[in-house]
Amino acid sequence: MPTTSSPDTMLRWMATLADPSRVRLVRLVEQEELGVSDLCAVVQMPQSTVSRHLKVLGDEGWIVHRRVATTHRYRMVLDELEPGQRGLWLLTREQTANWATLAQDQVRLKARLTERAQDPEAFFAGAAADWDRTRDAIYGAGFSHDALLSLVPDTWTVADLGCGSGSLARALSPRVRRVVGVDNSPAMLEAARAGTRGLKNVQIKMGGLTDLPLDDASCDATLCVLVLAYLDDADVDRALAEMVRVLRPGGRAVVLDLLMHDREDFRRGTGQRSMGFDPGDLTARLKAAGFAQANLQPLPPDPDATGPALLLATATKTGDADDRALL
Repeated sequence: MPTTSSPDTMLRWMATLADPSRVRLVRLVEQEELGVSDLCAVVQMPQSTVSRHLKVLGDEGWIVHRRVATTHRYRMVLDELEPGQRGLWLLTREQTANWATLAQDQVRLKARLTERAQDPEAFFAGAAADWDRTRDAIYGAGFSHDALLSLVPDTWTVADLGCGSGSLARALSPRVRRVVGVDNSPAMLEAARAGTRGLKNVQIKMGGLTDLPLDDASCDATLCVLVLAYLDDADVDRALAEMVRVLRPGGRAVVLDLLMHDREDFRRGTGQRSMGFDPGDLTARLKAAGFAQANLQPLPPDPDATGPALLLATATKTGDADDRALL
């Protein structure tokens, strides 16, 4: 690492980077020129907190800013740092490369940049800015959901694994031949049965994901939404293998769960066993379970969501990929 003439200066730089929030902010503005609102949306901190950290980083020479209209945009330019400062940052960046929080930030940054890339004049022209609210007020909020569900073939049998209160089973019921909800919580099963009462094509069963109460090759699709994170690591592999077992050849599995994070307080508060899933690792585990194809992608987070970002996986069981590929 290049040296600096003042040990006090180096110690001050080190103290600045000792705060995890500042490391996150520097990593973001190293990649993109961002405003305070952008950074608040990505790191999910109040504006006052982000502004306080930006002032410290600016005072210590880590970042620069320029005025754009009524706001400021912040950027870290590596080549403009002092030699010792640059070396310290390169070491910090290397040592935090596998930090799950940074992966979460990347998902939110990508979503924010996509949103920002839209032409604001075209978007806000006329009533466009209020279109979603206006449309929902006129037509209701559920019609888009119904339109997407109509893409699922009506001949399918779909298993909702870890069905909880049965909300997905209720939504799928009018669209498919049969829905089977499986859960191991008596309270959830009671709620699911109450919520699907009168739906003749919905069956709710007691069972665990590692030993599904379903026959071999009896389903066209399986859904597993926000469930795997509640399983022990070994049981995740057993659950994936069970999905393969109950699917027909060419059947599809959909898994929605948490992207890898490091929020231990969140994990404890929700009673989850896992800190989420790395996309590469989950892809390998799906293939090891017996799926011929597996595709994973992080989901753009809802701006108002307070939990970790999510990932969506779709996988196909070996066999004829007929119209099941629509899912």
